[in-house]
Amino acid sequence: MKHHQHLSLLFASVALVILLTSCGKNSDSEFEAYDNSQDMADHFAEHPDFFRFLTPDDLPTDLEWEDGMDLPEIGSPKAKKGGTFRRRIQDFPRTLRLIGPDSNGSFRGWILDYNFMQYAHRHPNYTEVKQGGFYFFPGVAKEWALDYAGKQVFIKINPDARWSDGEPITTEDVAFAFYFYQKDYHKQIWYNDWYKPGVNYSHVTVYDEHTFAVGLQERRPNMLNLVLELVPLPRHFYNEYGPDYNERYQWRSVTTSGPYIVKDSDIKKGRSIILSRHKDWWAKDLKFWRYRFNYDRMRFEVIRDSAKAFESFLRGDIDAVKLNLPEYWYDKLPNDSPLITQGYINKYQFYNDKPRPTYGLWINSSKPLLNNRDIRVGINYATNWDLVCEQYFRGDADRMRTSADGYGPFTHPTLKARPFDTDKALEAFAKAGFTKRGPDGVLVNDLGQRLSFDVSTGYESLKDVLTILREEALKAGLEFRVGILEATTAWKKVQEKKHEIHFVAFGVSPEMYPRYKETYHSERAYENAWTEDGQPNPDRKPKTQSNNLQLIAYKELDVIIEAYDNSESVDEMISLAMQMEEFLAEDASFVPGFVLPTMRVGAWRWIDYPEEFSVKISGEVREYRLDWIDEEKKKETLEAMKKGRTFDPVIKTIKKYAPKSN
Repeated sequence: MKHHQHLSLLFASVALVILLTSCGKNSDSEFEAYDNSQDMADHFAEHPDFFRFLTPDDLPTDLEWEDGMDLPEIGSPKAKKGGTFRRRIQDFPRTLRLIGPDSNGSFRGWILDYNFMQYAHRHPNYTEVKQGGFYFFPGVAKEWALDYAGKQVFIKINPDARWSDGEPITTEDVAFAFYFYQKDYHKQIWYNDWYKPGVNYSHVTVYDEHTFAVGLQERRPNMLNLVLELVPLPRHFYNEYGPDYNERYQWRSVTTSGPYIVKDSDIKKGRSIILSRHKDWWAKDLKFWRYRFNYDRMRFEVIRDSAKAFESFLRGDIDAVKLNLPEYWYDKLPNDSPLITQGYINKYQFYNDKPRPTYGLWINSSKPLLNNRDIRVGINYATNWDLVCEQYFRGDADRMRTSADGYGPFTHPTLKARPFDTDKALEAFAKAGFTKRGPDGVLVNDLGQRLSFDVSTGYESLKDVLTILREEALKAGLEFRVGILEATTAWKKVQEKKHEIHFVAFGVSPEMYPRYKETYHSERAYENAWTEDGQPNPDRKPKTQSNNLQLIAYKELDVIIEAYDNSESVDEMISLAMQMEEFLAEDASFVPGFVLPTMRVGAWRWIDYPEEFSVKISGEVREYRLDWIDEEKKKETLEAMKKGRTFDPVIKTIKKYAPKSN
């Protein structure tokens, strides 16, 4: 009864909003005025069991609230605010949208993943596990409570929480976020599938403007993660969210809960983009946040060529660069470089401990010849990743074993990637009918088809890796036609499933266990993958804008994935994960590449870091925004360089969080 009363009140308020906003003028003249209030109300009405509106009196009284305030601080009290951090991006972002086509590029992290505040955040150094998941510190939430038996997480929003335009963050933004993801206006099926009512989440219940609960379909080991790591979305900013969302919001800088915003005047398309720290950011003085996000501005300049970008760094036009690649760490900026020995540039090597990005070759098994498992097995044996690790990375990289390395007990303990073996490669290719070599050494079959495939990548800086793989593959009669693309162009190609073989890695979060559905379920591979009787649909077409880059589609694998996603038992999930990794290894459409256990950085001495440099589970040097600029040091350094004065060299290796094997 209370539910229907509150829903009626909601509809009445929505009607008023429609009346008031229909007279308004759209901010973008190229689009017709639109307001989604009625559409949202209709969506709520279509899913009354999912969107629930109750009162504070309906809130359970036996909840045990927690706030994570007893966890250790993050960052250094020595951090200084101010200054402009200058860095390079290889390609200009194709959109400022948070989701939708072309939104999953390398710039996404700076405006979303590293900037938007979740309800609460996993503590990056305190990695123990308790009932419901990891330990969390507050973000938008002030406190939360786990109802394990009821499969719910209750959250109270911090009353001081504000969007960057000053509007308060309320439960209206919470309910709107689910509406936003459940509608298909953004054209990204992952979000539709993940947030679909009854798939992962059973309901969102609003009690008042700051209190709500999110229900889960299953009693998962990481229930807290599945709810606390969600983000609210600014309902007032997205009041025009509708069928033309991808075009209407293409270049609108989203109102954020985090510290950095993008001003229209700071967007120089194709050249540069600037993030500015919001002076009145509501969380700037709070524990866990106060010693982070220290730069006033971060300027991203497009420099497509990595060699030119490094030259810009050596000139002092860029403040810091990654030195992960051995040619930079050992050759281009060796320890005996004058810039190092004179103390102008510092070098850091930091060991982290987290799930590893999935560097490897992703084979599109829907393509001719590549749909033959024997061909794929041969490609695995003909790909010499061990030589890449030893020669290109100079022994600093390890061979990736599975598609889910670094997940502790969820990583297969004995499974290993196929080694480079030309005899086994030739044997597999022969089974597929490739037994003769042409004059160029490439195998051909009786139809005259050459064993030759396009291998594309957006990693211009790793082009030499593919050179090694191409030269070694030819020993087994396999030709790799290597193509180096711009990063966003490359990602667009694989999202449209136009690739044959692609060299890329998915950046993985430090979650409790790996995900499989979005990458390996048949519904992410094809539109209408199966006929009614469960057979492969002969008319099926590859599904675009999904992460199933291998076009894997197996009924039996779908069953295991669904059992894994519905399991409440850690032991059962581990067993199912082992089965899936063995299945995927047998399929052979992913060739595991390499693992880098460290992050390496070169930074001018005016860029400072905490004593421990970064956090245990950091996957990117500036993911947690712990560094800062010392303007006095910068002035001192530039004057010293003019006068020939030097400083003590700084070359640090930080192993505090190194896995025991290191």
